Amino acid sequence: MNVRWLSWVSIGLLLFIGILIPYFLPPVYVNLASEILIFGLLAMSIDLLLGYTGLVPLGHAAIFGVAAYVVAYLNVRLGLPHTIVIPAGVISALLISGVFGLLAVRTTGLHFMLITLAEGMLVWGLAYRWTSVTGSENGISGITRPDFLILSWQFYYAVLAIFTLCALILFRIAQSPFGLSLRGIRDNESRMPMLGYNVTLHKFLAFLISGGFAGIAGTLYALYNRFVSPAMVEFARSAEGVLMVILGGSGTLLGAVAGSALIILIRNVVSLYTDRWLIVMGALFVLVILFMPDGLIRGPGRIIASLQRAGGSWARYAIRLSGSRSPSIPTSEVPVPTNRDIP
Repeated sequence: MNVRWLSWVSIGLLLFIGILIPYFLPPVYVNLASEILIFGLLAMSIDLLLGYTGLVPLGHAAIFGVAAYVVAYLNVRLGLPHTIVIPAGVISALLISGVFGLLAVRTTGLHFMLITLAEGMLVWGLAYRWTSVTGSENGISGITRPDFLILSWQFYYAVLAIFTLCALILFRIAQSPFGLSLRGIRDNESRMPMLGYNVTLHKFLAFLISGGFAGIAGTLYALYNRFVSPAMVEFARSAEGVLMVILGGSGTLLGAVAGSALIILIRNVVSLYTDRWLIVMGALFVLVILFMPDGLIRGPGRIIASLQRAGGSWARYAIRLSGSRSPSIPTSEVPVPTNRDIP
């Protein structure tokens, strides 16, 4: 079985386990699974920029939060139906990511990080100051769900279906010629124009696609949490998304989901036993960076390969050592031929 088939079998097994979750876990953990999938989708959208394009976005929570605010405002303040509210949230995310992308994609490295950080802080400031729309610190509460998504298991299956579809689309994009060109930009951006690629356009499209999936995640989170506040668009939320990608392994997409699961489980489960759960998360992040710098997905394979190489090196050393101890004839006992021995 090759690596590709093994990957598809693993994904199928995870999907099968995900389908069975509502049958074996109480509603509180079903809701937790929904949250993991939502933030996993946000982390995957960040990974399209971070892992495949080599750009570190520090304002993606703003796109995520704008979609959630649009859903909340249209649903609670204007009373519009969900058939209008949900598409409007995704479209608003696409619009804001288009504006942000036009300002950011002409830069690279630290400048890209600072511009996206400034864009995120701008949205955060509006969320606090535009009280008539956002409710400031009080936020917007009372968001409703469609009638067929009221129960926790109903909403979970809807999130699982949307997450699966979005993940397949993202995997297809990553493996397409467009995804390969993004990797080329990541590895050697200065060479890509010489090969005929429009680097700025590719980066803008990657930013737009990433923002669209972040908007889907924000729309789902508004329906999940039924409450939107400025905390959704602050810098800590963007940094958390980047941390999910790094922990799971950038450039894998699936690693973003693993990082999301790890962080959310620590935040919601470990915090039940200790108020110092941030110390646990920080220590875990340090351990992963030290021993599995490629992330949780690639890390175990890299460790196993290192152990195999180390085992092979020890075996070769033992063979050489045992060969050096083979019996030999002392020099003093070696007979020296004389003239009589020569015919």
